[in-house]
Parts: sequence; C-alpha cells; structure tokens
Amino acid sequence: MIVEQNFLEKLKDFGINSYEAKIWTALLSRGVANAGELSDISNVPRSRAYDVLESLEKKGFIIMKLGKPIKYVAVPPEEVLSRVKKKIENEKASQIKMVDELKDSTVLNELTLLHTQGIEKTDPTELSGSLKGRDTSYNQMASMIANAKESVSIVTSAEGLVRKADAFKRALKKAKENGVSVRILAPVNKKNEKVVKQLKDFAEVRDSEVKGRFMVADGQELVFMLMDDVSVHPSYDVGVWVKTPIFAQALQAMFDLNWN
Repeated sequence: MIVEQNFLEKLKDFGINSYEAKIWTALLSRGVANAGELSDISNVPRSRAYDVLESLEKKGFIIMKLGKPIKYVAVPPEEVLSRVKKKIENEKASQIKMVDELKDSTVLNELTLLHTQGIEKTDPTELSGSLKGRDTSYNQMASMIANAKESVSIVTSAEGLVRKADAFKRALKKAKENGVSVRILAPVNKKNEKVVKQLKDFAEVRDSEVKGRFMVADGQELVFMLMDDVSVHPSYDVGVWVKTPIFAQALQAMFDLNWN
C-alpha cells in the first residue's frame, strides 16, 4: 500500500510516529490483519511490526483479536480522535495541577532566592536580551504586564492593538486586579474600534499616530520592536528587552507627552 508522505506527516498530530502511522493506515485499509500482512502492506520491517502494534494497542488505535493466529482490528478514526483528545485533556489537567502545586512548594522559593541573589550580582548592562519572533516578544511583554506594580505604557500599531488585546487578556486581567494603570497609544480605526471597547475594562486607549512599537513597565524596564509590523513576518519580527530605568523613563516621558 502506497501512502503519500505528507499524509503520514499529518497523522503525527494524532501522537504517533511514522511507523505507527504506516501500520495503522494499513490496518484501516484491511479492517482485520495479522502482523506479517501489515508489515508487507506498510513496508515496515517485520522485526519492528510487533513493537509498533503493541504501541498502537496501548494508545487505543487498534484492538488485538482473541485466538490464533493473532490478528488486529482497527479502531474507527473518529473514535481514535476522541481518545486522543481525551488523553490530551487529561495530560493538560495533570500538568496544570503539577504547576499549581509548585507555586506553594519549597522548590519555587529556593529557585526564586537563587534568581534574586543572581540579579543582585548582575551588572545592569547585562539585563537585556534579543527577542526573536513576535510570540517571544509577546510572552515577555505579557510577563511584564502581569508583574507590573504601578504602570504599563504601550505604543503600538492599529493591527498590533488587535493582536495585543487577544495575546494579553490574562495579563491585563491580573494587572487590573493588582491596581496597575495600563495606557495604550495606537491609531484607532473601524477595524479595531470594537477591540478598544473591549479593552476599556482593563486599559485606557487613546488615538495616536505616534510611529513606534514599545512597552514600558513601572518606568524600569521596556521592550521595543525594531521593525514595522506591516512589512515583517511574525517569525522574523525582532524586539529588544532592556531593564534600565534611565532609558525606560526617557521613553516614558515621551509617552506621557504624547498622551497629554
């Protein structure tokens, strides 16, 4: 049986490797078959076929029939998809529980102490970094918003306002709970006016034509982007994170001037 490689690659989303995908699709095409038949159909070495079948059985993709010779029955794809979804949900719930437990553990306290001591010994010029890719920059900015104590000031584009409203939902909610003032300067138009209304619960937005993309938190640290988001692919967008009060306060003063 010949199955296109790109189709087999897509099956990895089900949580199976290439050999498992070949054996499973071979069994789906036959309904019922033994290991030898599946090996011949799928071009998977017979020495590996039994291990692959055992793995697929554990994952719930196939069922081993009773009796001899040993044969296997394929589980319908819709049922497999349901099982995969349930497995992912269970793993996600388990991981979230583990992370929540770490919040109150001595491990986190010790790690925090190590970080605090390390920061105290670090030269301020070392507290900077390159952020490659828009997702990386947004992760850093979301963390800064969530951890801010007093204020967050953001300058962004019209399109960037829409993206940030979605990416920073959780962080903005936490900032509001902490009593942090969040202000945003961005061009407001028909495409993002709905987002502006949604942001009213968490931030104050003012229409502005200021060219730039940056964020200042507490007048202490900032992220600024180096390119125009209209002309760069998200994967190639580059930002710079800097923790330096003198630079942060200079940009904060510029922000306040335009805000007023």
